[in-house]
Amino acid sequence: MRRALRLIRLLALSSHPGPTATVTVLAAGLAVALGYGPGRVVAVALAVLLGQLSIGLSNDWIDAGRDRSVGRGDKPVARGEITIAQVRAAALGTAAACLVASAALGPLFLLAHVVLVGSGWAYNAGLKRTAVSVVPFVVAFGILPTVVALGAADPVPAAAWACVTGGVLGVSIHFTNVLPDLEDDARTGVRGLPHRLGRVPSGLVAFGALAVGALAAAVGPVLADPTSGLTPLAVGGLAVTLAIAAWGAVLVVTRPPGRLLFQLIMAASLLLVAQVALNATRLT
Repeated sequence: MRRALRLIRLLALSSHPGPTATVTVLAAGLAVALGYGPGRVVAVALAVLLGQLSIGLSNDWIDAGRDRSVGRGDKPVARGEITIAQVRAAALGTAAACLVASAALGPLFLLAHVVLVGSGWAYNAGLKRTAVSVVPFVVAFGILPTVVALGAADPVPAAAWACVTGGVLGVSIHFTNVLPDLEDDARTGVRGLPHRLGRVPSGLVAFGALAVGALAAAVGPVLADPTSGLTPLAVGGLAVTLAIAAWGAVLVVTRPPGRLLFQLIMAASLLLVAQVALNATRLT
């Protein structure tokens, strides 16, 4: 039993638990905002959780050799505490479970979710090394609102403004997630778009995209339904998110890259979802 619990803990640490939890919470929040019952909210969250686990685990499986070569002490497989085979089996197992859980919510949900999860796997499998490394993030986060909306009993795609918000948020997440690893990546031949742009330009792109996402979340619903204007909550959310974007841009210029930048984007993403949730009636 102790050995099994240790394995579960190491697999959890190998799944990129922070981003996995954040995306799952985003999906659950959107499901609640759309008025889903408790059972359907849990079903959507479970499917998304399994998909995110598979993406995170596949990253540590595929990158195991590279992570060991640069001494990534934050990854169990790089420390030799868990085998590559165990991480690979968990990645494939959670991917299979994700397909089953997604199919239970209908063929449209399954199709859209396969696109989302497939984008994550494509990034891990090789797109991270190319100039189009940001594309999987734009696709995955851009389609996330539609994935959740297609989990309804009467599925319809999400509104364009919600997808734009998600897509530009994906840009922010990609760039800030990569920044602390630029030097390690360079030593192992990874040259995605942030690597080609450089540290400061990439950081500014990340927080500029966050500002665009904040504007899309605030103004998009009004453009979709001109009869209603900006609410005080929308204005407040916009102001806070823009302040985070400005703070992040200052940090990019004045300090070495660190995980704080990614954490700021994660916090802002939850705020953006709250803004989207407040406009649930205009989400589809």
